[in-house]
Amino acid sequence: MSLFPSAQFRLGNTFVLVLLLSACQSLSSPNPRLKALPQDNHVRAYFNHSQASDYIEPYRKQRRAGDNLEQQIVDAIATSQSSVDVAVQELRLPKIAQALVERQKAGVRIRVILENTYSTPWSYLLATDVAKLPTRERERYNEFRQLVDRNGDSRLSPEEINQGDALAMLQNAGIPMIDDTADGSAGSNLMHNKFVIVDGRTVIVTSANFTMSDIHGDFAFPSSQGNANNLLKIESPKLAAFFTQEFDLMWGDGLAGKLDSKFGVKKPFRPAEQVTLGTTTVTVKFSPTSTTVPWQLSANGLIGKALGNAFQTVDMALFVFSEQPLADILETGHQRGVQVRALIDQDFVYRSYSEGLDMLGVTLSNNCKYEADNRPWQKPITSVGVPLLPQGDLLHHKFGVVDRVTVITGSHNWSAAANSGNDETLLVIESPTVAAHFEREFERLYAHAQLGVPASLQRKIQAQQKQCPQLQTASSPAIAQGKENQIGQKVNLNTASLEELEALPGVGSKLAQRIIEARQQKPFTSLQDLDTVPGVGSSLLEKLSDRVTW
Repeated sequence: MSLFPSAQFRLGNTFVLVLLLSACQSLSSPNPRLKALPQDNHVRAYFNHSQASDYIEPYRKQRRAGDNLEQQIVDAIATSQSSVDVAVQELRLPKIAQALVERQKAGVRIRVILENTYSTPWSYLLATDVAKLPTRERERYNEFRQLVDRNGDSRLSPEEINQGDALAMLQNAGIPMIDDTADGSAGSNLMHNKFVIVDGRTVIVTSANFTMSDIHGDFAFPSSQGNANNLLKIESPKLAAFFTQEFDLMWGDGLAGKLDSKFGVKKPFRPAEQVTLGTTTVTVKFSPTSTTVPWQLSANGLIGKALGNAFQTVDMALFVFSEQPLADILETGHQRGVQVRALIDQDFVYRSYSEGLDMLGVTLSNNCKYEADNRPWQKPITSVGVPLLPQGDLLHHKFGVVDRVTVITGSHNWSAAANSGNDETLLVIESPTVAAHFEREFERLYAHAQLGVPASLQRKIQAQQKQCPQLQTASSPAIAQGKENQIGQKVNLNTASLEELEALPGVGSKLAQRIIEARQQKPFTSLQDLDTVPGVGSSLLEKLSDRVTW
């Protein structure tokens, strides 16, 4: 808990600046300041912003606080004797690629599954291709060049590419790779998994993509420490078997060409599976779950069950929180005395669809229209906010801790899109030893966070009420039911509901879900940003040019 829970707002901008600088300094300090916590015998937890360890980051050569998540992955791969399976949205780190190449040379079977948006080596792009990239993707490309251009001559030699472009390294070594177009489609919503299986006995599950920005930090922001992420290393042949089943469904026949890979809702429904490891219980659920299956049997339903069992506390550190039923379950718990605290990434916490607004007891409209099932809490809390992170870093965690005993984590964002569209992994772990690691990470983030309703949000709400007179008497959608909210003709790509996106010309249910997932990764800033979403082409952009905004 912050030592100064409200003084930062009373003392003005100077104190906020001091607090921010203090946070950045504490995060980047090279010396461990906290004693390492005991690890569970079967489930080991690591955090790239840990205050109990430090390492020399291998690409920018900076000593920084935190666990080296890339090295954990490399070390696990190095132990392999028979097989390594990797399913990750994006793989750009060369040390991981090199570890895979070395084990393949030793006779280990390697298989890799990627999201189709990130399955092409950056070095394959021509100058004309780079010129067409949206601003965000061009920034990512520039980061790639700094990573690969070891001699700094602004040219990428074949040797540099084969030592620095991870996907080119894998392709040059003949390692079989597929993406979510292997089923013959244009791709699933998102192949968003982030797991590794080694020899059918060791499983690594993380919230981090295998990239500089998610693990180590950005070249463009020297003070960055990487998006805040966690990683679990679990020793269990039985759990590894569940992950292998999931991997094999997506893999199909691999590169043989039968189009029998299964992604998204094409996969058969599989209920949550549970293993007991000593005194620790691990439950795993893979997404997506079709909306024809009861919500309680989905990954979000499993999250809801864990939250509903809370007696004392629920602490959450989330990239996105937009699943209304989960907020409703938390409100019920809060009403019976459960202490709820939530940190949400700054890009999503104050959006109209954010459940953080519900917990704060406020609402934002989208084009003067509330979400149909929105429910601001009748007894709001102030323990919701945004952690202050170094420049360039995001809160990329997807974890919750219940009663300091149960941990909810994985690649699965707390959203409807993750639940019913994406290929995802969710773990629920019952272990006070594991929970202590996640609680420490939450307290680190919470100690330097902006909590409550900021003045900027208050001003935005007031501006909306002036723009939309009907909102002045409608504190929630229930009050405004039956009223027509037709003000504003354009649909905002960053805040529109699934139904509003589906109503656009040429946008069906599947594409609407992809748009939502894309904006959860990075908000749209131009019409060209929309062109990066699979399934959007020049003809559709022309149709939407006067129908959307951002």
